[in-house]
Amino acid sequence: MHRIAGWWDGFELWVAGLPFIPQFFVVLVGMVPLSFAIAVALDRTLREVMRLLGRDRAQAAAPASAAGAMTVGAMTVGATAVETPPLADAAAVVAGPAVDPRQPVRSGAR
Repeated sequence: MHRIAGWWDGFELWVAGLPFIPQFFVVLVGMVPLSFAIAVALDRTLREVMRLLGRDRAQAAAPASAAGAMTVGAMTVGATAVETPPLADAAAVVAGPAVDPRQPVRSGAR
């Protein structure tokens, strides 16, 4: 373990001694693949955990049960599908009197 720690300390000192641009590229070349590998490993691990818990994407994509499932334009209630009207345009949705145009704020600054 001391050999690995000594090698890492030497590498760290070498990178820290480089000018900024080469230091940036050395870190970029090392960290981008390492970060990608960690992300892939976490993705696969979490996917497997969710599958074991029964909460994977395959079940989420399966059709919902007939009790209360909603789709665009229709709602399933029990065993019957009820058609719902399409959403009216935005002007018809707003109810009430027309709003007066806004007046500019007068701050009193001269």
